[in-house]
Amino acid sequence: MKLTKYTHACVRLEKTGNDGATQVLVLDPGVFSETETALAGAHAVVITHEHADHVDPKALAAALAVNSELTVYAPAVARAAVLAEAADAADRVLELAPGQQLEVSGFSLRTFGGQHALIHSAIPMVANVGVLIDDDVYHPGDSFSVPDGAAVKTLLVPIHAPWSKVGEVIDFVVSVRAERAFQIHDALLNEQGIGLSESHVARIGAAYGTTFKHLTAGESVEL
Repeated sequence: MKLTKYTHACVRLEKTGNDGATQVLVLDPGVFSETETALAGAHAVVITHEHADHVDPKALAAALAVNSELTVYAPAVARAAVLAEAADAADRVLELAPGQQLEVSGFSLRTFGGQHALIHSAIPMVANVGVLIDDDVYHPGDSFSVPDGAAVKTLLVPIHAPWSKVGEVIDFVVSVRAERAFQIHDALLNEQGIGLSESHVARIGAAYGTTFKHLTAGESVEL
């Protein structure tokens, strides 16, 4: 399976099915990301929550209009935002919730969590669904929800956010203990900030068996 990271929280997964065809799943193509490139030829999109840096309803509506094979999965509020732009594709914009097991365009999905991390007591909480793909790649959205009963191989780490501090990021990596980890949610940091945060995650994560690697926007790795 090939993983390609785009700016901020967007990730594209590609794999070859039993029929030899390439299947494409995209996670959290938001307004900070290269959505047109990420969504090209996609079969499914998974949205973890409603914030604009994770979902771009207009971009998804455009993709749904030109790609009849595309299906979008999103929590209720995010789903409604997409449907407001793509009412004609209602049968291909489906609700996502925690505690589900789904087969989506050749990918196996398990969902976890349910709540966005706390930003501030004055800011309302929203729904957030962490997603484990093929018992390998875990995208937590905007949360540090550890998937129960699952052995994660590839962890996507929210390296920086208004709702976190670096100690919590490290604790998340240590708790999940994946074989490897890559950063997401990094658009709000400059190069120096990313380097500082990632150095702590890499050093301490390694002590618990996790190999961390930084991916630049557009970079791909084979899992």
